Amino acid sequence: MKSFFCNLRHVLQLGCLFIFASVNLTSVYAADYPIKPIKVIVPSPPGGPPDLLLRVIGPKMSEAFGQPIVIENRAGAGGLVGTAYLEQQAPDGYSWLFTTASHVNIPPFNSNVTYDPVKDFTHVTLAAQNFGQVLVVRQGLGVTNVEQLIALAKKNPGKLTYAHAGLGTASHIPAELMKHMTSTDILAVPYKGVAEAMTDVLAGRIDIFFVGTQIAQQYVQADKVTALAITGSKRWDGMPRVPTMQESGLKGFEVVNWFGLWLPAKASPEIVNKIQAQVVAALNLPDVKQQFAQLGLEGVGSKPGDFEKYVIKESLAAKLIASKIPKEPK
Repeated sequence: MKSFFCNLRHVLQLGCLFIFASVNLTSVYAADYPIKPIKVIVPSPPGGPPDLLLRVIGPKMSEAFGQPIVIENRAGAGGLVGTAYLEQQAPDGYSWLFTTASHVNIPPFNSNVTYDPVKDFTHVTLAAQNFGQVLVVRQGLGVTNVEQLIALAKKNPGKLTYAHAGLGTASHIPAELMKHMTSTDILAVPYKGVAEAMTDVLAGRIDIFFVGTQIAQQYVQADKVTALAITGSKRWDGMPRVPTMQESGLKGFEVVNWFGLWLPAKASPEIVNKIQAQVVAALNLPDVKQQFAQLGLEGVGSKPGDFEKYVIKESLAAKLIASKIPKEPK
């Protein structure tokens, strides 16, 4: 019996040493982080809003970390493909997910989602928000404001088209919300990404598109599309003449897009805090603030815990919206 208790004591001592060593190694690993290039998964095609934002803060963070930050676009299913891929990566801090509000907006529209946007990821920071999506229409459509667009849609049910980059994306929800609030029938045309959708709008093959301020501005200024309204609660200084949807007669209409950073589940808190601190440092740089203002973005840089609460709130809101918007047939 004495031998049994001695052996048990040795096992417990070894277990404690193992736990201590594991914790100590984690701290050392976090202190040295990063020691190799970092891969950022963007679950949308190149040229979309997340890419534009990363081009601003990515080089700043790369310089601060002393390691390359490489963008890897994994588009498909409105963002599901790239997000699911990130979930399967090791939580070592070398694989990030950078995407939009579609992270929580898409799952309620798709029964094939294999992950939980809240539970299956480590929440790092809410990087930025925009002033909403810009409602643009193709040249030659013959409308200059939302009222005229709604009248045209009611006169031609099912004949006008709008583009979206996937169910639950920032280009899908405001369009369906507009249809719901105005009782109009407008045909949805899905695309793999924002860039491809905009190409068809510019070519005149698509009538309507809700697109981010970052992209809309350049084409509006070039007189290639017409901006009718913005979906946020206030006008954007970059396009001060463009009214909000609420000013255009749709009371209570407000949809904004946001950009967040995640790691796979169970990532080290030390590494998470280190990444979050560098995002905040980049966002506070004067030239970054200036570029964000030009892109129609407001930097945030929330703490991990606050971001997790925000994601939970947005996820619940997305489920409520999805319950009111008809799902497209498969």
